[in-house]
Amino acid sequence: METIEADVVIVGGGPAGCSCALYTSRAELKTVILDKNPDVGALAITHQIANYPGVPTDMSGEALLKLMRDQSIQYGTDYRRAQVFGVDVSGDWKMVYTPEGTFKARALVLATGAMGRPASFKGEADFLGRGVSYCATCDAAFYKGSEVAVVGVNKEAVEEAQVLTKFASTVHWITSNDPKADDAHSQDLINQPNVKHWSRTRLLEIKGNEGGVTGVDLKPRGEENGRSLPVEGVFVYMTGSKPITDFLGEQVAFKEDGGVVVDDFMSTTSEGVWAIGDIRNTPFKQAVVAASDGCIAAMAIDRYINSRKSIRVDWVHS
Repeated sequence: METIEADVVIVGGGPAGCSCALYTSRAELKTVILDKNPDVGALAITHQIANYPGVPTDMSGEALLKLMRDQSIQYGTDYRRAQVFGVDVSGDWKMVYTPEGTFKARALVLATGAMGRPASFKGEADFLGRGVSYCATCDAAFYKGSEVAVVGVNKEAVEEAQVLTKFASTVHWITSNDPKADDAHSQDLINQPNVKHWSRTRLLEIKGNEGGVTGVDLKPRGEENGRSLPVEGVFVYMTGSKPITDFLGEQVAFKEDGGVVVDDFMSTTSEGVWAIGDIRNTPFKQAVVAASDGCIAAMAIDRYINSRKSIRVDWVHS
């Protein structure tokens, strides 16, 4: 089986991985990105980008990601489609194993993101990115003056519903159980004038057409018949997402929430290994945050590999 040697191997080709590759390639470090599938990441399935600085608001996440990928390739990144099934970070050379071959590098970057949970409701997967969303912070502004539904009773659901109250005409909050009476955040949400709380209610189906979501079917507990609500957006918060770390074993340290532990330079507890983007399970899962992680890690890697005492700034003076 082929063995490919590089200065930097990045596992994951999302905004974090591509940004890191752009900087390491510009620093003339031989860089390889190993990307399982460019079409399934959080950014790739985002229908419209409105909050990435300098990017037209009608651009899709897929288009933005392609620009990032192409730019890193332009500066010399070796981009490959490959499924990583294991790594060994115990030596000076970090080994990455794929069915297509083994990759060895002086620096390994973990940028695999977080895995969205399986779809819980009929229609959820069909309209993902076309009215179904897992991020109100990302998409709330698209629903100004519209009716939307938020499904879930956890902390994330409450916080994201609060964001939506600033934009939507009505936020239908659907919970299978009552929030706790002493939960101040939940009670504050219920008391918002544009929130309609559907307590002890099951979401049966998300409906729509070629244009996207048009409504939801509900079944309140104790009622014989279900109800239909006309909504344009459905925000689902059931079990959250989990960082993709199954290929790592116990070779780096993890937080209680499953995110990889890093320092201010995105270094993990294993020397020569960095972790960036949603694999850290940060509270702000935004493309711009992931890209920032990639930049920080790349500059730290340049210093690490070239034994620099300070970070080398990467910009062009005219």
